[in-house]
Amino acid sequence: MRPDTILELPCYVAGKAVHSETKLTVRCPYDGCPVGTVSTVTSVEVDKAIEAALAPAVPLTRYERSTILDRARQMLEERREEFALLISSEAGLCLRETRYEIGRASDVLRFAAIEALRDDGQIFSCDISPQGKARKIFTLREPLSLVLAITPFNHPLNQVAHKVAPAIAAGTPIILKPSAKTPLTAIRFAELLYEAGLPGRMLSVLLGPGEEVAERLVKDPRIDLVTFTGGERVGKHIASTAGYKRLVLELGGNDPLIVLDDADLDLAAHLAAEGSFRNSGQRCTAVKRILVEQPVLEEFTKRFVEKAKNYRCGDPFDPETVVGTVIDEASATYLQTVLDEAVAAGAQVLLGGQREGALFPPTVITNVPRDARMIVSESFGPLAPIIAVRDLADAIAVANSTAYGLSSGVVTTNMNRAIEAVKGLRVGTVNINEVPGYRIENSPFGGIKDSGLGIKEGVVEAIKCMTTVKTFSLPW
Repeated sequence: MRPDTILELPCYVAGKAVHSETKLTVRCPYDGCPVGTVSTVTSVEVDKAIEAALAPAVPLTRYERSTILDRARQMLEERREEFALLISSEAGLCLRETRYEIGRASDVLRFAAIEALRDDGQIFSCDISPQGKARKIFTLREPLSLVLAITPFNHPLNQVAHKVAPAIAAGTPIILKPSAKTPLTAIRFAELLYEAGLPGRMLSVLLGPGEEVAERLVKDPRIDLVTFTGGERVGKHIASTAGYKRLVLELGGNDPLIVLDDADLDLAAHLAAEGSFRNSGQRCTAVKRILVEQPVLEEFTKRFVEKAKNYRCGDPFDPETVVGTVIDEASATYLQTVLDEAVAAGAQVLLGGQREGALFPPTVITNVPRDARMIVSESFGPLAPIIAVRDLADAIAVANSTAYGLSSGVVTTNMNRAIEAVKGLRVGTVNINEVPGYRIENSPFGGIKDSGLGIKEGVVEAIKCMTTVKTFSLPW
């Protein structure tokens, strides 16, 4: 089922294809075969993209923006298998995951099209106090002049859609710098948007040397907002170099799944497996630590291992595969390293644990020390370390002990304990009886501490970030 054509794609400056002699080659993580090439750009094209986005133009109406987004959604639905195969080719994710990602991206376009039609202006009467007058104050939202979006490899389509679609809905021009590991899907998505009627000036897609492209864009004062999803180190570098502009940083996560002694253990085992192994464990909201109350530790572990055995790892194009590769062999090697460190410190591997190239199978580990690297840092892969906790207070303390604060899940049948967890966990999201990463595409999403600045994403919040509120008043 894998594509047999090697793509040759350009970058795009304001909708115009840029072909160059310098190209980036993308290879499939599973077998190393070339998937495609992308022309790269220089600082010259960067300046052209900025100037084109800022040039005077008749703005799109709300109806036009909504129509473009909905037309793109319909086109994506028609080409869902093409896009799913492309993501599997360049990211190594199995078809189960990439087909699911198409559905999520379709939802992003759907919700953005709806929000483009929604006027969220407010009206304030001014005669409500002794100091008031017979006036009314009105608010409206105006688009920023230009946004820069930098996206990661782990969701090559959905992460792009989550930044580009809200910008279109807001009427804000955007320059996209996708991951160099998975640029093909991003470029194909841009081409789909152009085909759906998006004016070229509204979107550029640029790839090239870091200093000439990403660094130059981040520092350019003509850009009003940098929205970045990726690692903590790069996010903090952006924060230190971007200058006086808005920042939306969605960084790493070390998300716990807390299993209490009153939990439905079959549900807990299912959530632990789905949370740890979906998308090859490469999600900022993946389950990174499983904290289990001591009385149910043995029984939960038994059920979880049996569940995890069903997550077959292998060829991402095989319909029977449930877990494909991680993004590259270097990432798999890192996972092996942190696993070996934990074992040397006393941890026990109950399932998996041996990489093969970029394949790393679902791995269940118990007796993991609380100070092991896979516990205190983010392991971006299908590792599922289990830690025994004394009670909910101990679980909350362990959950809060790392530098991250993105998402969490709690499995319990006791509402009082659920509320205690919601109040006690220092994270952006707490999901009861669900995986940490559960959300819909228009709900607020984001973390605190080293997981981000607390500014939310999701279609609705992203549109707010990409606009400014103007206030005006009139006699009334």
